[in-house]
Amino acid sequence: MKLPELHFGDRIAQLPIIQGGMGVGISLSGLASAVANEGGVGVIAAAMIGMGEPDIAKNPNEANMRALREEIRKAKERMTQGLLGVNIMVALTNFADMVRTSIREGADVIFSGAGLPLDLPKYLREEFPGELAEKARTKLVPIVSSGRAAAILCKKWLMHYNYLPDGFVVEGPKAGGHLGFKAEEIDKPEFQLENILPEVVEAVRPFEITSGRSIPVIAAGGIYTGADIAKFLQMGASGVQMGTRFVATHECDADQAFKDAFVRARREDITVIKSPVGMPGRAIFNEFLQAVREGRKKPFKCPFHCIKSCDFTTTPYCISQALVSAKKGLLKNGFAFCGENVWRVDKITSVKELINGLKQEFDDFVAQKKAQFSIK
Repeated sequence: MKLPELHFGDRIAQLPIIQGGMGVGISLSGLASAVANEGGVGVIAAAMIGMGEPDIAKNPNEANMRALREEIRKAKERMTQGLLGVNIMVALTNFADMVRTSIREGADVIFSGAGLPLDLPKYLREEFPGELAEKARTKLVPIVSSGRAAAILCKKWLMHYNYLPDGFVVEGPKAGGHLGFKAEEIDKPEFQLENILPEVVEAVRPFEITSGRSIPVIAAGGIYTGADIAKFLQMGASGVQMGTRFVATHECDADQAFKDAFVRARREDITVIKSPVGMPGRAIFNEFLQAVREGRKKPFKCPFHCIKSCDFTTTPYCISQALVSAKKGLLKNGFAFCGENVWRVDKITSVKELINGLKQEFDDFVAQKKAQFSIK
């Protein structure tokens, strides 16, 4: 067994490793292009990508579109291989414009979660009418947390657009950031990745059979080592998505102080918060979150209106402002989202070193299993 290629239709990555899209501004062109150049799938996060633009408060939609275009172009200029993806949350108020921009700029894959992207193929059909949509460069990959959600999307996309997803990311509750589970579901065995991954694989199989093409399923959430990659490939995944490991790299687009927070994080520092967007989210507990917990943060005026489900009249802080402050290293004014295994991070490395280490761990795990089988 060796690390296979990852196919999204005619878009092929040499390694089955996707770098998770991390906003606000954590994974931009720097990190995404570095991952792609190692043969994986580098991903730019679209959420409030324009927070560094001078007109973000007055003209947020145009600022975000401009920044997304620039980041996609910069990443493609730096890439020599691999694939470039864009992560676009359904919950964004500018979701449609972000999707259209990514398609027009030639992103290889759009990953879309934080809600069911029921109308995602519509935007591809607008740019590539009729059967041309199947030949478009950009592939459409929803992020789901259950087999039921995957089946619903397959049925809806077929019914309304005669289009099937080009793959699925199934994200378990050990992921970082906003989670697709209720708070009381996060620790239950039936919602763990080991249980929901086979459900998604099984749910898409009938659609693979009837369409005569593969729909790769990607495992995500809590994957940390090459042995983890081997484990989920053996369970039927076509690849894995990893976020936390890629934050602790020199190429990550966040400030050094943000990365250092990952290195310093202890197991007891990891917490699940109730985000202003109405979803639970996993983060590193700090002074800012302590102030929120104690009620020392008050409702505010919102210039961005970036998330559909965020009610700024009742929420105590702006999630976008908090995350961009953290990205800049100003952790007293914000906090860092993280995966369940952030406490295992002990150093900052390069993307090349990280991926080479994962490949070696994968090979060692497979060799060990072969040796055990031979002894038996």
